[in-house]
Amino acid sequence: MFYSTTHASPLGRITLASDGTNLVGVWFDGQKYFAATLKGTVEEDPGVPVFDSAKKWLDAYFAGKNPALSGLPLAPAGSTFRKAVWDILREIPYGQCTTYGEIAKTMAARMGKKNMSSRAVGGAVGHNPISIVIPCHRVVGANGNLTGYAGGIDRKVKLLELEGVQKTED
Repeated sequence: MFYSTTHASPLGRITLASDGTNLVGVWFDGQKYFAATLKGTVEEDPGVPVFDSAKKWLDAYFAGKNPALSGLPLAPAGSTFRKAVWDILREIPYGQCTTYGEIAKTMAARMGKKNMSSRAVGGAVGHNPISIVIPCHRVVGANGNLTGYAGGIDRKVKLLELEGVQKTED
């Protein structure tokens, strides 16, 4: 059983999902792979405690602050590989970007492999179910170009600008 609620943001309505304890999803309306990780019944319940914490976190973020993740229990559903990529995403500092290739190098090192496919990393980044909070918007192409964002490139630009990163669509 999962629970959901919505939250208004400057970039459009966001749906939040929880397993009752943890935040398991954050999606913009119309986002690619919207709620794809929710396997089972979803009941609207804005009273789930983690939703209050998530809404406060999002409000602080959209106010231009860099809220800490420490008080926000996250439990994204995905393969071991995807979860490892999402862990790396959490390490990208606020206001900074990294590339798919750099994440692939980090993944290869952590897995004891010689190399890793940037395309495989891109697939994991694109399927991140807790957008904004797990900052997949901070990942760019090899030349710094903005390549895809499940929530839309226009939102990616605005999220990066909010963090002080000046990027434009290529």
